[in-house]
Amino acid sequence: MTSLLQMASAGVTEELEIEFPNLFDGLSINYFRGFEIFGIPIYWYGVIITLGAILAYIYAHIRNKQFGVENERMFDVVFAALIGGFIGARAYYCIFATLQGRYQYTFITAITEIRDGGLAIYGGIIGAFIVGFIMCKVRKVHIPAMFDLAALGLLIGQGIGRWGNFINQEAFGAVADENYLFGMTGSIISQYDFVEAGQLVHPCFLYESLWCLLGFVGLHFYSKKLRSYDGEIFLLYVAWYGLGRTFIEGMRTDSLMAGELRISQVIAAVSFIAALVLFIVFKVLTEKKQKPLFVNSREWADAQEQYRLEEEARAAKKAAKKAEKEGVAESILADDADSTDDEKNADTDELEGSDESIEEDETAETADDNTENDESEE
Repeated sequence: MTSLLQMASAGVTEELEIEFPNLFDGLSINYFRGFEIFGIPIYWYGVIITLGAILAYIYAHIRNKQFGVENERMFDVVFAALIGGFIGARAYYCIFATLQGRYQYTFITAITEIRDGGLAIYGGIIGAFIVGFIMCKVRKVHIPAMFDLAALGLLIGQGIGRWGNFINQEAFGAVADENYLFGMTGSIISQYDFVEAGQLVHPCFLYESLWCLLGFVGLHFYSKKLRSYDGEIFLLYVAWYGLGRTFIEGMRTDSLMAGELRISQVIAAVSFIAALVLFIVFKVLTEKKQKPLFVNSREWADAQEQYRLEEEARAAKKAAKKAEKEGVAESILADDADSTDDEKNADTDELEGSDESIEEDETAETADDNTENDESEE
């Protein structure tokens, strides 16, 4: 098979084409992989991934209070989780690509050759949740509630982010029937060794994008009316995504392998089963114990009061610093004013001393004149 990295070597200014021959009487799209700003190449893949992350955060920002997550703390968790997700996605890909013999990565090349591609979504999810878990502990954020909110955001980010694969003409499936409605081909796809001239392939990126967006819509409404315990949406997300990925990964041609097994497919299937079992178990336990959601609990009320006190403390500290600065400024101005007054007083004293000396001189001159007059009279 031709190397995926070689397939990804086209520059941002090279025109590409992708076709859906059976869709709308033949749909053909010509585009560039990216653009340049001041000579720096910017890939649409990165732009689309960033857009997905931004929209996911905006959604979380709108709904965070409904899950009992304070906005400022949520930002800290999300920011750290994004970094963890990126590192996890890269590490997952490099490790399994090296074990598979697809490419021999070292610690250095895993970092320096990032622009050549190579990110794995499952590694990103694992990395994001591990770092997010740690950050929740540090910032004292309720972990199950935060994970519920993050799961909804992930579905948005994944649903949009998969269109970056469309731009790169990657993450597609095996050869499809020539009359298949969504069968596709493209200028990069056609260069793969297993794709013969005129053959169409399955658009797996499209399947996964639609699966994630459908899951988001369903879990969005479920979380508003039916969520009964914290962590429930997260478990449903893992089950939903695992179920879809199990079948979609089976059609992929670029899967990371461990022997005869597709690594992501195995993880997806195990995740689906485990999440479904835990969802049912916790659902039953919650109904028995009648435990309220975190956002409706006394713990949340206490946390809100703690947030309020901390905010007041920060505001008081800030006001004290401001007052201190203003006090220093006033002190400096007062010192300047005092020194000015002293200078004025000194000048006045000098003037008065000068006047007195002048008067004494005039008196002395008058006395001398009188003496001279007396001598002349004599």
